Amino acid sequence: MDGRRPGWRACVLSGAVFAVCMAGTTLPTPLYPLYQDEFGFSELTVTVVYALYAFAVIGVLLLVGDASDAVGRRPVLLCGLGFAALSAVCFLSATGLGWLYAGRLLSGLSAGLFTGAATAYVMELAPEGGASRATFVATAANMGGLGCGPLLSGVLAEYAPWPLYLPFVTHLALVAASAAVLLGLTETVRERQPLRAVRSQRPALPPQVRAVFGPAATASFVGFALFGVFTSVSPAFLVESLDVDDHAVSGLIVALAFFSSTAGQLAVGRVGVRRSLPLGCAGLLAGLALLAGALRWDQMALLIASALIGGIGQGLAFRGALSDVAEASPAHQRAAVISTLFVVAYAGISLPVIGVGLLTGPIGLEGAGLVFIACMAVLVVTAAVYLVRRPAPARVERVRS
Repeated sequence: MDGRRPGWRACVLSGAVFAVCMAGTTLPTPLYPLYQDEFGFSELTVTVVYALYAFAVIGVLLLVGDASDAVGRRPVLLCGLGFAALSAVCFLSATGLGWLYAGRLLSGLSAGLFTGAATAYVMELAPEGGASRATFVATAANMGGLGCGPLLSGVLAEYAPWPLYLPFVTHLALVAASAAVLLGLTETVRERQPLRAVRSQRPALPPQVRAVFGPAATASFVGFALFGVFTSVSPAFLVESLDVDDHAVSGLIVALAFFSSTAGQLAVGRVGVRRSLPLGCAGLLAGLALLAGALRWDQMALLIASALIGGIGQGLAFRGALSDVAEASPAHQRAAVISTLFVVAYAGISLPVIGVGLLTGPIGLEGAGLVFIACMAVLVVTAAVYLVRRPAPARVERVRS
């Protein structure tokens, strides 16, 4: 037992660093109404500011997604923490919209570097035989960190002074502590190469993966799109439609979606990988229906239910999608195929969110949200029907044969 403790200690500490970085990416969420009052920009601008983060993540995944395999985990993660710190400085210095764009761009670069490298680092620091627990640590750190960001900033903005400054000062302190922790952990990449060995990655989709990839990518796109709309638009919906200007409540509702996703991913162990993707599609469809009800009838209870059920559906669907795609992929192309899945998922955060922002002006927030929900519902139903007609086990057996 004692021999296992140092490994688990390092694994958990690396997960904590992962969570701190991801918390910074959602930290501004409850603060957007305050920035709108401060700088006088529209809801479209909010969605563009938010989506810029996703574009930065996609760029990093495509250009240097495998950098930590070459130069080591710690250098890449330290670089990611540096971008996180610069992002916080941009928000602290914000005197206009340009600072918000820069802050979100730097936040996306940070998350892009952490997404693959931190997940691998957490897994590698776990003791032998602890892969399942390490997966839990990485999952909880990723989605849990995303949930802690809006919760932290919402509480500080509502109950502490300097609402546009204290959340980012707090995050800077956490980033500094994370850097100190990271420097005390061991490097897990034994044979490191120079930075010039890093090559950009092109999206890869071998023929035998395509039947599996279609529904998996569709469900991932819808799940991340639901999160994108939740985090970028729900604060404005609470203020405009429900007369709720409590920043702590706004942050809590967004956090519930991410915490529920963590629960959904953990539930895969109980429901089974093969059933998690179709069940996740059902959860996403229910979450979209509840969100439509919340927008149509201005109901807080339906909004909270949408966060909970849609979050669980997203967690089930995404972990199931990731497992299906990884299992169907040839070993020498697995990393490239998974990166392609992440690119599609992060496209879900950006493109639909901008679409909602564009429609908000002519048809209002409720109308834009309902159009978004209708489009996403069509996609997720299509994926679910495909899964029912061509179950995952049959697809995998054909790949293996």
